Amino acid sequence: QQQQQKRGRVAPPEVVHEAYEVVRLRVPYVPGFLAFREAPILLRLLEKMKHDALPFYPQLLMVDGNGILHPRGFGLACHLGVLADLPTIGVGKNLHHVDGLTLSRVRQLLEDPANATKDMVTLTGDSGQIWGAAMRSSPGSFNPIFISVGHRISLESCVKIVKMCRTYRVPEPIRQADIRSRQHLQNMQGVTLQCIYNRLGEDEVPQDELVL
Repeated sequence: QQQQQKRGRVAPPEVVHEAYEVVRLRVPYVPGFLAFREAPILLRLLEKMKHDALPFYPQLLMVDGNGILHPRGFGLACHLGVLADLPTIGVGKNLHHVDGLTLSRVRQLLEDPANATKDMVTLTGDSGQIWGAAMRSSPGSFNPIFISVGHRISLESCVKIVKMCRTYRVPEPIRQADIRSRQHLQNMQGVTLQCIYNRLGEDEVPQDELVL
């Protein structure tokens, strides 16, 4: 824990609330248009928390998606921040190529001897605009995450908060959401299969129905 504090990190945050919504996705995934598919769903979960007057309603959202580091300068983190009127941080696992910023260029920045001991480099485009930051889990690593402003927050604050929440490559709020949502889905699939078995009997279940 002392070592983590020296690096500007804190002990992994405790999960105090989980909420899930099972939906049928009717909007196809189109790169760069994630917000049109996912923002309404996330907003419903937030509105339910507010309606239920839960004490865990967030003061800030860390979003598994980009903020201004986006071809149109307005990714999922921006959309959700505006709609929910909350500060948001965009944390992308993949880079959108914007304003001359490419993966090879980011790699060159990370490999630059001047950045050898740094865990973060600023992403400045050809226009001179600062789009975000690439953060790696340790010096020498070349698999960064991409942090950008979503809504009502500075890049400096984004970086500081992500660093505080990082134990692995992906910050803990997003990592835990990934882990727990997959487990929830897996549990639901198990219940669905059991219902099919109970209704038809194991020998009568068509094999193509077992793929959920």
